[in-house]
Amino acid sequence: MTLGIRDWLALDALPGLGPARLAPLMRRWREEDDLHWPQGWLAALPANLAQPLRLWLEHPARSPLTASVDAAIAWEAEDPRHHLLHPGHPAWPDLLDQLPDPPSVIWAKGDLEVLARPAMAIVGTRRPTREGQDNAMRFARDLVERGYCIVSGMALGIDGAAQRAALQAGGATIGVLGCGVDVIYPPRHASLYRELLAGQGLLLSEHPPDTRAHPRFFPRRNRLITGLAQGVLVVEAAEKSGSLVSARLALEQDREVFAIPGSIHNPQSTGCLRLIRQGEAALVRDVDDMLADLAPWQLPVSATTTGREEDQRIAGDRSQPSTASRSAPNVAPVAPDSPLLAALTDAPTPVDLLVELTGQSVAELQLGLLELELDGWVAQTTGGWVRRGR
Repeated sequence: MTLGIRDWLALDALPGLGPARLAPLMRRWREEDDLHWPQGWLAALPANLAQPLRLWLEHPARSPLTASVDAAIAWEAEDPRHHLLHPGHPAWPDLLDQLPDPPSVIWAKGDLEVLARPAMAIVGTRRPTREGQDNAMRFARDLVERGYCIVSGMALGIDGAAQRAALQAGGATIGVLGCGVDVIYPPRHASLYRELLAGQGLLLSEHPPDTRAHPRFFPRRNRLITGLAQGVLVVEAAEKSGSLVSARLALEQDREVFAIPGSIHNPQSTGCLRLIRQGEAALVRDVDDMLADLAPWQLPVSATTTGREEDQRIAGDRSQPSTASRSAPNVAPVAPDSPLLAALTDAPTPVDLLVELTGQSVAELQLGLLELELDGWVAQTTGGWVRRGR
């Protein structure tokens, strides 16, 4: 006998069960087919959980679980945009089955069809720089043009900027909430909430609709943001931030992690630079960099050699010295043959002047300056960039 939505809701409402304790049972039910409903589940559950479940199965009118089950069913019936997702539902995201602690029920509000699209998560600080906000919007627009749905947490800053840009570009976005889907949080995103539901948007939550936001809900919310996506882009993140938690979760879930570099003098870039330095995230300059790393998800691996090796070198751990530096430790470093480095002196040069001197775009300059800065050849000071002696 298969589990229906009322069965999943009852399991979800069992006090003390939770996703972590439910996960082994779900794996047995899904993969080994030796956990039949309901007798197999009742036998596998500890007595303190099996007894209330048995009461609900045999005498639902006497069970305290019935009220929450009936309330959820009524909520779904009151609006065609309301959905209760569970394993076995036609729209259930298969990627969630890969999580070590998948949810059993997800409350959804909005356009359910967006779950059929490949997804990319975009996360970052709640206090972005103007450049960080622009980058989040640019990457979101470019990704939706390639057919991706943007997943994020509806938070202030990078999350909201990426999701709003996706909608404005005519794309789809999923907001995973640390509250109920009928709760607007943060309140400042009331307009984004309305825009999302009016467009190709979907709100998801593990919590019943009227649940208020609570700090303890957000770390667990992050595992769903990364779990729904093929990869995670960290735009700006401080050294200790929720975005780095999301990056760690993505690595544990075997998802691709990408990071946009920034100045070493910008506190909001330290988390991204650390991810890149430690080899935990690939340095990306544009969406094409991301899609090249995502190719194994979508296409057979090509035997054609590309320029990705250089990007991987940049994204690698710079704490490991090169073979050349180990074999000749006393040789003075040779300055790279770089038009950008040649244009710099010990007098500060602003970026707009460097654009004129080198003919490079601002984006190209930012990447070049970052590489030179990490290697110790340049530094950012008041008034612009200067060349450093080594």
